[in-house]
Amino acid sequence: MAALAPDDIRDAYLELTRRRRLYGGLLLVIFVAMMAAGFRLAESRNAGGFVDGLPMLLAFPSEVLAEAWQKRANLPGLLAEHLPSLVETLNIAAVSTLMGGLMAMGLALLSTRGLARWPRLTGLFRRLMDALRAVPEIVVALVLIYILGGGPVPAVIAISLHTAGALGKLFSEVAENADLKPVEGLASVGAGWSQQVGLGVLPQVAPNWLSYALMRFEINLRASAILGFVGAGGIGYDLKLAMQWGMGRYDEVVAIFALLFVAIVAIDRLSDHARSRLVRG
Repeated sequence: MAALAPDDIRDAYLELTRRRRLYGGLLLVIFVAMMAAGFRLAESRNAGGFVDGLPMLLAFPSEVLAEAWQKRANLPGLLAEHLPSLVETLNIAAVSTLMGGLMAMGLALLSTRGLARWPRLTGLFRRLMDALRAVPEIVVALVLIYILGGGPVPAVIAISLHTAGALGKLFSEVAENADLKPVEGLASVGAGWSQQVGLGVLPQVAPNWLSYALMRFEINLRASAILGFVGAGGIGYDLKLAMQWGMGRYDEVVAIFALLFVAIVAIDRLSDHARSRLVRG
């Protein structure tokens, strides 16, 4: 095959560049058109009050902060009062992550090509993880609250199921990239499936699996706080009650937000540090 001349290479490169710019411009036009159409639809459904309400965007936060500043002497007591609810929220997130992570480990190993105990059922387990991820936690929690009543149990179950689907997908992708030579060596000396997985696969994937689990714990902490708004317990429920009372309880709202903020930042920092240590060995 004859080599291309420099002029031909330059022309081909310029043609490719023009084509990319054309496609990029078309995508930008489509994106702007969709944004404009979506804004018009939202404006019509909002009774035309979105633009008119923009000047009031900071009015409510300013009112909350102003009242909290006037009652700032009450903040230490409010922080101590709602600390047990924060601990409950942390417990919900931790138990949900543990239960969901254990389920995810089983689903991942059963749905990983080349490692599955029953290869013909790999697709079934993958679709099960898709189904667990597809249903939002709040939907499952609302159904369970209707059946079981309010409290942390519906939140734990809802978050655990969603965690199993989300982590199972990530765990499976990590396991698919594992080196199968140790597994083949163990199989050649008569090791069973559980021994092959436990000795040949888990030591390779454990750091990444733990890293993903820690990241999921951060997500579950936020989810458990949000589920409190629908009666699933924890500090989110306290925040819902404080906001429903409105003016006169805004110092309590600020105290709860401060507890949540400090807890989330602290866990984020600790998780980042732990993940860095795990990934770097």
